[in-house]
Amino acid sequence: MLATDVPDVSVIIIVYNDAERIQRAVRSVLSQTLQNVEVIISDDCSTDGTEHVSRQLAASEERVRYVRLEKNSGGCSAPRNRGISVARAPYLMFLDSDDELPVHACKSLLLAAEESGADFVTGAVTRLYEETGRTELWYPNLFTEQRVVEGIRTAPEYFFDHLSTNKLYRADFISGNALRFPEGVHYEDQLFSTQAFCSAKSFGVVPWEIYTWRLAPASASISSSRHKIQNVRDRIAIARMCDAYLESSGNADLRGEKDYKFLAHDLRLYLGDLPFRDAAWISEFAEAVNPYLEEIALDTYARLRREERVCLYLLRAGRLDEAVEAARGLGRPSIAPRHTAADDGRTYWGSTVPKDEAGRAELDLSEWHMSEQSFTGGRLRHEVESVTCAGPVLRLRIRSYDPSGMLPSLSDGLEASVRLAGTGRPMVVPMELQPEGNGIYLSEVLLDLRRIPVNLIGLSCRRHPVVVLSHGKKKRTDSLLLTHPAAVPVHQTPVTYRGIGSHQVKVAPEQSGAGRLEITWHRVGILAAAEPLGPQVRAAKKRLARVKRTLTGSQSKATVYDALARLPRKRALALFEAAEGRGYTDSPRYIYEELRRRNLPIDVVWSYSGSTDSFPDDVTLVRRGSWEYTRVLARASYWVDSHNLPYMYPKPPHTRYLQTWHGQTLKTMGFDTPALRAASPASQDEFRAAVRRWDALVCPSAEFERTFIPAFETTADPIRSGYPRNDVLVRHNEPAQRDTAARIRAELEIPDHHKVLLYAPTFRDSGRHSGDSVRVDLETVAQACHEWTVVVRTHPYDKFTVPTQLRHAVRNGTDIADVNDLMLASDALLTDYSSIMFDYANTGRPILLYTDDYENYRNSERGTYYDLEEISPGPLLKTSEELAQTLQNLDATAADHQKQYAEFQEMFCSYETGQASRTVVDAFFGGNGNG
Repeated sequence: MLATDVPDVSVIIIVYNDAERIQRAVRSVLSQTLQNVEVIISDDCSTDGTEHVSRQLAASEERVRYVRLEKNSGGCSAPRNRGISVARAPYLMFLDSDDELPVHACKSLLLAAEESGADFVTGAVTRLYEETGRTELWYPNLFTEQRVVEGIRTAPEYFFDHLSTNKLYRADFISGNALRFPEGVHYEDQLFSTQAFCSAKSFGVVPWEIYTWRLAPASASISSSRHKIQNVRDRIAIARMCDAYLESSGNADLRGEKDYKFLAHDLRLYLGDLPFRDAAWISEFAEAVNPYLEEIALDTYARLRREERVCLYLLRAGRLDEAVEAARGLGRPSIAPRHTAADDGRTYWGSTVPKDEAGRAELDLSEWHMSEQSFTGGRLRHEVESVTCAGPVLRLRIRSYDPSGMLPSLSDGLEASVRLAGTGRPMVVPMELQPEGNGIYLSEVLLDLRRIPVNLIGLSCRRHPVVVLSHGKKKRTDSLLLTHPAAVPVHQTPVTYRGIGSHQVKVAPEQSGAGRLEITWHRVGILAAAEPLGPQVRAAKKRLARVKRTLTGSQSKATVYDALARLPRKRALALFEAAEGRGYTDSPRYIYEELRRRNLPIDVVWSYSGSTDSFPDDVTLVRRGSWEYTRVLARASYWVDSHNLPYMYPKPPHTRYLQTWHGQTLKTMGFDTPALRAASPASQDEFRAAVRRWDALVCPSAEFERTFIPAFETTADPIRSGYPRNDVLVRHNEPAQRDTAARIRAELEIPDHHKVLLYAPTFRDSGRHSGDSVRVDLETVAQACHEWTVVVRTHPYDKFTVPTQLRHAVRNGTDIADVNDLMLASDALLTDYSSIMFDYANTGRPILLYTDDYENYRNSERGTYYDLEEISPGPLLKTSEELAQTLQNLDATAADHQKQYAEFQEMFCSYETGQASRTVVDAFFGGNGNG
């Protein structure tokens, strides 16, 4: 770029005494895919080598300019304003010297700005924790899609996006509105961003990561100095400046939105720190913030989560010890208050019922339904009151609180322990809950640090003890809090591990969470004493990892597999796999059980890819993808699978492959999907080769044959038996199935008088693992349908967590390995486009379809074979209110759809007789397993 050329973007990098990192920041701009940029290094009068480094950068690269303030301003505003005054580009960006821009940041923002004509464009921020390398997105919910926002009033949630550094601004927007950073104050971004949002006619949003915010360990930045009361006062000062601006600029109606952001973000940071502060600091903090909190409208507090409202009320009421108690539970939905009080059907925080109206409003915990929670979802609290050390042995005094009275009903069979995870098996120490009355229990636990499992190198690892409670098959894990960090004396002791050597163990209160006990240990000796070896050791470990990947990688396994596959078959060996190894489930499970009933001479090996909890104890297991898995595949005479075995393994000539598949087809499959049709010829050939391995295909209906077989171009022999997994659904009224239903209801802690709605939505191709498939407002259903418990079972490609306030009415069914068990335990099914509807129809129980995004799913996703309105066995519901009304009148709804339901069964269950397992074994194994 010539000196006379006009750059597309000016990136203003502010710096003060940061000679080590300024070059990295500058390089991140110069290496942008948008090359026509200028870098303005704006130096706040550094006194180290920053000026020298910056001038060298400017001398070596014509796109770099260096400006320097005559005296240090002590903040970020003055150097940024200086950069604005000398910038030459029509667009501006800001960068801090300790951060970086991802390589496409400037180009992607510029294209969005030019396309939209917005006053500025904002994008996602990656927070990079330098100590661990961990990354996370900052307020990712704000950056889910590309959009143009027509003014802040249409999307006031963007007040949370108060950084100035993740945005590209039109220079004439900055100058036309006389936007400058306020000098002489901290948190200047907040006022600048408030002014920018309020001044912009429109602003763009992009979902791409365009700023890397690097967080160094023990950072000395302003935002990490929250332990200073002046830092608190600075936050309040800038908040008042924002209020004054909103009032003077005619935007006073936005004060509530700004206040909500202040409470939910700015103040929330300090509340989380309260457990680490002493009484004097907390008193000063309350004195500093409470006058400002009194100016905030009550309806703004009502928008906060209940735990935040409780904490803020206690703070404002001067109940500071209780405020600290409440702060330890922030962000931890399973943590209970120490005490609750009941009055007139309501439950309140604390040991007494509030006497004033404000207290009753803010401390009301009734929405938590604490007395109605399940064992795994209920709230408990465990606090370490003291830690005493005797050499390598720690004595923990733990007080547990059960304000909802859940534990006494579980006393028979309740087991408690403290668990400390290390390398390998965790250390588990039993604890005995001694009742003290009023829902309080006392325990003393001895932790022998010599029993902590560690690895051979063990350079550094950190663990926190947790409390584990078990009742039958149900288990819960709870945080172990501290009454106060002072309860734990910092303790350091050498511990010798047999066969490993000496380690140094440090016990201290954690300083990065809500008051937990932290135990850190590392190897002493050469590796620990010679600090310069640290990077060398890490490099050596990386090299070893690369060698290991080469030796154990897919190419090596494929080579060994080919050699083993040429050997004669072991005729009595079979490899069974269901759901890509996720559990003992689907049709392979029921085929296997039929083989067991007949006692056929076949040695069955099951593959697994995660937890093995769902498998019977006497099943032979092999980890999917392991060397043993490779050997079994190569040597087996039979493969039985419900999805598709790894493409890299061609089927040996004398092996027979039974494909049971995992569902009928509403959405398009195979070569009917746009993705596979558009794939490269090589990818299509790979898919065909994988399908050609199939020798036999289980078919549940003639309709399945009509759609699935041509879509997959398979020549496998169809076994017209129905699905083996559906046998238990066809015969759901038999005693064995009723026993299964009762067991699952007990495992999920379904109240005896409740009906069960199984909610099983399918994933969205464009939103895998996002949780977007759960589209029903479960709170609306829970409030309207008190006699129902909703069990949510998402697809393995998605995820779901039960919201805290709904744990009394909603259960997560994803841990139940076999979805058949959930179907047997349910009274009705709610789905959208999942093939589970075809299986569930075998029960004859009501099926409801939640199709609020049907048009988008049908047209924008992969497409469907059928119009749901034509084939649906039940109502198509568009809103959660409709769903609630339907559940309240389910018998009438089922009667209205009886004819459609019967037609649906005839179409999709035509081969289902309840004898599929027997038919498949006869057809594929010849009934005797001799091949």
